[in-house]
Amino acid sequence: MREYEKSHKLDHVCYDIRGPIMDEAQKMIRGGEDILKLNIGNPAYFGFRCPDHIVDHMARCLPDTEGYSDSKGKVSAREAIVKYCAEKGIPNVDIDDVYTGNGVSELITLSMQGLLNDGDEVLLPSPDYPLWTASVTLAGGKAVHYVCDEESSWFPDIEDIRKKVTEKTKGIVVINPNNPTGALYPREVLEQIVEIAREHELILFADEIYDRLVLDGKEHIALASLAPDLMTVSLNGISKSHLAAGYRCGWMCLAGNKTHCKGYIEGLNLLSAMRLCSNVPAQSIIAPALESRADTEALLQPGGRIYEQRNCVHKLLNDIPGLSAVKPEAAFYIFPKMDVKKFNIVDDELFALDLLKQAKILITHGAGFHWGKPDHFRVVYLPDESMLTTACERMGRFFSRYHQSA
Repeated sequence: MREYEKSHKLDHVCYDIRGPIMDEAQKMIRGGEDILKLNIGNPAYFGFRCPDHIVDHMARCLPDTEGYSDSKGKVSAREAIVKYCAEKGIPNVDIDDVYTGNGVSELITLSMQGLLNDGDEVLLPSPDYPLWTASVTLAGGKAVHYVCDEESSWFPDIEDIRKKVTEKTKGIVVINPNNPTGALYPREVLEQIVEIAREHELILFADEIYDRLVLDGKEHIALASLAPDLMTVSLNGISKSHLAAGYRCGWMCLAGNKTHCKGYIEGLNLLSAMRLCSNVPAQSIIAPALESRADTEALLQPGGRIYEQRNCVHKLLNDIPGLSAVKPEAAFYIFPKMDVKKFNIVDDELFALDLLKQAKILITHGAGFHWGKPDHFRVVYLPDESMLTTACERMGRFFSRYHQSA
């Protein structure tokens, strides 16, 4: 067994990069203040560890993983991913359709760089994982956000998607399960999104990194499985499902009908080759990880940490006057809503700074996820129940007297 650092030994590190809030948090930490960090989905920070047998496997493989691999990745890793795609019903994926990456984040950027010319548009959810918007923008494109509806369990608003498609639209991004809301989309919602893509001949991008972190016995449905006649770029990895954040171990698969996307695929191949390859030692654990998905399933069952912490934080947040939160069904995030009239909140970044300074709690405000109103923030519920309880008690005291100054 490995010796693990206690989580308090990591207290000097703040894993986030979001402007003045993080600057202030770093300043407070350097000054010795105790900050409760509910802002980042890094399992290792909260005592979760990648299963021993997976780490041991990578250690044994180190002598054989020196040097570069094929630019798309090791054959053994890509074969395991092809097999996983088949299990999920993701059609028409062979080994040449799989690209390993230094985490999904790298591949999100690569997928947009290969797709977009100046002014091209991509439809993205609001709220979103902000790297998608950044990657579209950096590639010269325009991010157009469609609304996810809190009143409908945070499902995408299909009519809003439909009305935002233009002649410049190149693709639709679907983050399912969703970060930051924790929503899990049902088949009928996904089918309606597929139909819009079919009608307008758009590429689908399926960010499904949390597909193995589903609660309450629900089923995740791969978007590509519903669209065999369309091109779908499916993105996944083991950072979350196998608690391997930091190993930088993700992949991207080109699925479905690729007939009309030859130029795009040539661009992806070139971009993949330009970065030589992804982390080769990390590639060695993809196959054993996908063969041992039960390692973390216990965390999602009644009595498991993620399940119990989800229930705990959901109840505690809804018990605070002026807050409400939809119960998440996947991942480890919850996106509570504030009564902006009660608290006079007009600037959610200012609210997050006030919460940090006054209650010593670090969260990410809704605008950080391209949410257009100052009424939401994200809480990561990876901390244990004791820490979540302490955080919500502090939050309750904060909101009991909070009234934002202009």
